[in-house]
Amino acid sequence: MNAAMKQIAIIGASYLQNPLILKAKEMGFETHVFAWEAGDIGERTADHFYPISIVEKEAILEKCREIQPDAVCTIASDLAEVTVNYVANALGLAANSPESIGPCTNKFEMREALERADVTVPKHCVVSANEAIVLPEGMAFPVIVKPTDRSGSRGIMKVERREDVERAVMKSAEQSFEKKAIIEEFIDGPEYSCESVSFGGRHHVIAVTKKFTTDAPHFIEIGHMEPSDLNEEQLEAVHGAIPRALDALHITTGISHSEFRMGADGVPHIIEIGARMGGDCIGSDLVMLSTGRDFLRMTIETALGLPPTLDVVCPPRAAAIRFVFSQKDVDVIEKIRREAPETIIRCEMWGEVGSHEVSDSSSRYGYCLIAHEDPVRVRKLIEL
Repeated sequence: MNAAMKQIAIIGASYLQNPLILKAKEMGFETHVFAWEAGDIGERTADHFYPISIVEKEAILEKCREIQPDAVCTIASDLAEVTVNYVANALGLAANSPESIGPCTNKFEMREALERADVTVPKHCVVSANEAIVLPEGMAFPVIVKPTDRSGSRGIMKVERREDVERAVMKSAEQSFEKKAIIEEFIDGPEYSCESVSFGGRHHVIAVTKKFTTDAPHFIEIGHMEPSDLNEEQLEAVHGAIPRALDALHITTGISHSEFRMGADGVPHIIEIGARMGGDCIGSDLVMLSTGRDFLRMTIETALGLPPTLDVVCPPRAAAIRFVFSQKDVDVIEKIRREAPETIIRCEMWGEVGSHEVSDSSSRYGYCLIAHEDPVRVRKLIEL
């Protein structure tokens, strides 16, 4: 594809968005990046940076009317996706319909839409802070309480007893933009995500990712690995459920990230779906490493209204990422440096270990990304 001199608007400038900025430049785009000025890396790597918050969609649209970009996109951010959808539709560019935004960014609306489409989801209800809590009939403890409209493990709590629900709802609602929390049954089973691309309403499952988290109450991601450990029958169930779920949420265009638990019944129970690439370097790095397919290119192509390139462009390998929570994680990374330096793709540290409490994904200290032909070796090295 000849993208020379084309313009692309990217919403967000953090380290999560930087791979998209660099890929766009590699493809020949002039990059126009919008974000609150905070010294993030994307402010420096962009061809043009505009210090406009990602939630100021009218201001971004006004500037984009001047720029006339050929595409508007983001990765790894539900909040930025709201603005992408708004601006792209206003400019007549490729995007999901506006009706997809509610169910794709609000967990309660999402559960309701999926349930109407007979997609398996946990029992659930929504409640505001200080509102009387009425649980669905048959909902047993433990339950999960989380904000209706946040990501990155913010405000998530596992609650074991009925008498602790009100306090958990108050804390989760505080983290919510609309000051509401969703209460849902706890599905006991391993966690995964499914990375997909859609074009013209047709969905392609690209990868399934194994997720590793801390224990209750917050379930913060420790790391991820691709390919997953699911067997053929389980993968077939995923390939059947995810397209139906995407249809239910009106996702027709672009990348999506679907999180689910695999129940003892062999059925994937959908936890949530984002109409954007998964964070934690899943979409930007793990997919390319493990499948040989360029997921970032697919993001840009579908935002241009072009079919995604599904070709394998490099040899697939097993890949994993481990995040830094404590000195123990630093020790694991140092061990990898000594014993298997050839497996390291990238390591980054964002702060001094122990300087603050790790309360959600955004407060972790760093990560190490590795890849190797042998998935057993990758798993052993990363010690997830």
